[in-house]
Amino acid sequence: MNPRKPVGLGRRQFLKASAATALAGAVHGAAAPAATSPKMATLVADENRRPGTSDWQLTRARLDKQAGVRASAIEGYCSKQSVLAGESLHIFASTNPASKFTIEIFRTGFYGGRGARLMTTLGPFDGKKQPDPTLGDKRLMECQWDPSATLTIPTDWPSGVYLGRLTTLPEAADKPYWQSYVVFIVRDTRKADILFQCSDNTWQAYNKWPESTSLYTDPRGAHARGVAASFDRPYGKYAQIYENPQSIGSGEWLCFEFPLAYWLEEHGYDVTYCSNSDCLDPAQITRCQTFISAGHDEYWDVRQYDAVKTAIDSGVNALWLSGNSCFAVSPFSPSSDGREKRIIERIGHYSGLTDAEVAKEEKVFTKDYQRAGPDESLIIGARSVVPFNGGGDWTCTRPEHWIFEGTGMKKGDSIPGLVGWEHHGAPASIPGNEVVAEGLVWAGGVNPSRYTATLFPGPRKNFVFNAATIFWVQGLSSPPGHMPPWSHWSRPHGPDERVQRITQNLLKKASQNA
Repeated sequence: MNPRKPVGLGRRQFLKASAATALAGAVHGAAAPAATSPKMATLVADENRRPGTSDWQLTRARLDKQAGVRASAIEGYCSKQSVLAGESLHIFASTNPASKFTIEIFRTGFYGGRGARLMTTLGPFDGKKQPDPTLGDKRLMECQWDPSATLTIPTDWPSGVYLGRLTTLPEAADKPYWQSYVVFIVRDTRKADILFQCSDNTWQAYNKWPESTSLYTDPRGAHARGVAASFDRPYGKYAQIYENPQSIGSGEWLCFEFPLAYWLEEHGYDVTYCSNSDCLDPAQITRCQTFISAGHDEYWDVRQYDAVKTAIDSGVNALWLSGNSCFAVSPFSPSSDGREKRIIERIGHYSGLTDAEVAKEEKVFTKDYQRAGPDESLIIGARSVVPFNGGGDWTCTRPEHWIFEGTGMKKGDSIPGLVGWEHHGAPASIPGNEVVAEGLVWAGGVNPSRYTATLFPGPRKNFVFNAATIFWVQGLSSPPGHMPPWSHWSRPHGPDERVQRITQNLLKKASQNA
């Protein structure tokens, strides 16, 4: 079915239109089971028994210029970061030049090693070039495009991270087609063992679309306050540490987080997914046994910090399989047309860094550096340190600890390249906080910094683990569509049985504490 925009409706009218007018259909693929069983571990396993597809990646993606980030032949974004089954999602697309296009919706997961399942195909649509936004206050770039399609999420689509593959339809057989992604999360409200929080605030903070308007391109400095980013714009190609064409439109999902989802679903863990924006309410987190932050999770609203702290105090386990986490204070605000939580603004930083560290990085922070939130190490176990980035090996310090059971690791044994490109160090002064791994990273390959992986007990037999590295999930799997990163002249080696066993031990312990 073709969920086209009703003729005669403007952008604002269309966004407010009733969900009853939204058309959606599962053109391809069988329906997933309804999420109603009290024992939900089978939901993920049953979903992954369904046929996956090997044709879900981008094949032909062209940037507008060499070393650029924009692919304007076809590009798009969604009206929400996350959506519940039964709700409507608007998809905005632009084609330059104007051309017909389709949208294939895939759920990412394991699926017998294929990595995704085709859920539905929408279109074809008559594409057009949509207007570029003008640079606004706080360097905000907010698109106000006409919607191209509206999708009502079927009630039998399980929680997960979904990619919409946009593909142009050439007018003649001798003309090329072009592709890019849009990305959204289907969330739910059920109880689950694991809550996988995507780090999409950070995806957006580093998004340079259309070319040089991320939160890091302000002339005042990379960490200047009073700069904002809108989710109402396409994700350009990831532009930080390595070249990854699969990131065009998909944020950092395929770079730094998908290997964890692939591994969890391969092994049948009861996992549900959400965005940063969903974690402002503690109830979103306390419905699950374990909260996971993955990849690069730098940008947090203070309400999110408070919610995670409340969840830990309530007995939820927290696994920080991430680095540089909860570092920049970035409250949400509504879009210009009133949709909530569509803009983030960096107003300062959490208070973990010392004055000496701030002074050492004065050119990075600018003279208006301000502590605008609590000490992040109190919910993580460690914090970002100066230098922020680098690469190194993850080295065991307490082989007798239960997290190392079955790994065969001895004191001083290392997992090569697992630490990077940003990390946590300086363990917090929390009763029972243990350093389970530590060592050096080298920024630029030569300037040393120190990371510390930690674990501390919560108040209700729960625990908080900090892996201290963005690259942790690289040691779990290397699924289709994923491209291993490298940075600071260092790189992780990919799946490692020790990383897999440590993660398994952590999740086993978390389930025993329930």
